[in-house]
Amino acid sequence: MKSLYPLIAALGLTLSFGMAHAADKEKTPQQQKMATCSTAAKGKKGDEYKAAVKECLSADAPAAAADDGMTKQQSKMSTCSKAAKGKKGDEYKASVKECLKG
Repeated sequence: MKSLYPLIAALGLTLSFGMAHAADKEKTPQQQKMATCSTAAKGKKGDEYKAAVKECLSADAPAAAADDGMTKQQSKMSTCSKAAKGKKGDEYKASVKECLKG
């Protein structure tokens, strides 16, 4: 149970920083995964929510990607492509390349 507290704190900080600085920064792949897992666990409360988020974060691929029939790499490419939306040319390629490394 003690190991769950840092996870919850990290999730809370990520969400609060993500909301406060959404216009300033792009989300890292980890932040995107945390947001996806949080959304997937929506409607659950307390320990059930914490367990669902923990399980989702420890999984190899986001929960939403597992249901759409895409492979892990296709899902990651889709996520990175969406994160680089609005960029063009070399800036887009560099952003997607950096995202895929994470």
